[in-house]
Amino acid sequence: MLEATNVVVEYAGRGWRSKGFKALHEVSFGIRPHETLGLVGESGSGKTTIGRAVLGLVPVSSGSIRFDGRELVGMPRRQRRGLSDDIQVVFQDPYSSLNPSMTVEDILVEPLVARRAGDRTAASQRVRTLLDQVGLPHDAVHRLPREFSGGQRQRIAIARALALRPKLIVCDEPVSALDLSTQARVLDLFISIQEETGVAYLFISHDLAVVRHISHRVAVLHRGGIVEYGDAAKVTERPEHPYTQRLLMAAPIPDPDRQAARRQERRALLASEAVA
Repeated sequence: MLEATNVVVEYAGRGWRSKGFKALHEVSFGIRPHETLGLVGESGSGKTTIGRAVLGLVPVSSGSIRFDGRELVGMPRRQRRGLSDDIQVVFQDPYSSLNPSMTVEDILVEPLVARRAGDRTAASQRVRTLLDQVGLPHDAVHRLPREFSGGQRQRIAIARALALRPKLIVCDEPVSALDLSTQARVLDLFISIQEETGVAYLFISHDLAVVRHISHRVAVLHRGGIVEYGDAAKVTERPEHPYTQRLLMAAPIPDPDRQAARRQERRALLASEAVA
């Protein structure tokens, strides 16, 4: 459904003495219908840039991004807006991505009205369906975003992304600002929505455990390039690349003995790399 081939994103310097910066180095990956591809890497690895390139928020210097057979790179803005029915996004901070002066009903109706997806009555019915999908009560429609917890606000953002029944949702660190228990509930919500609607996710995270929980396949990014790519269980449990191994060893384990053993493995890995 989505296929990226040799994608390069390069930012120009901000003056004659400033060099340009290449954020992505010939990145290639694909997402099938009804599938979740997890992008994982440390800050500055380029994972958010990939999401922004798919959404058309950053210019692609070279390469190809195709969605349902249509080339996205270089697509005119008007045609790009027409893809909003099929490609949506959930951002990291739900509060900053929601208009604080609008009620939940207005937030969820807005994309429906903008795309002329039925009259106001049909839109209101769609809002109730969306609230059911994300586990919020119907009386939430009259409240403002500030009246909800962080997890509930993210559910509102997810409902807004689902409003136009998209085929693909770009999820940019959607649970990183939430506590662990809320993270688990929101991740389970993403999974149940996918099972119900068949939507595909490009799921971006710095947390290997989060990516392991939700993804079918995983791509590991380091310094703007994919260093490991494959089945989620294999990449997150039996990684081959040293960088992925370091990510795995850095993930906390709720068992002191296993954590100590992993720490020793990490020291041995770092020692072997130093020798090499």
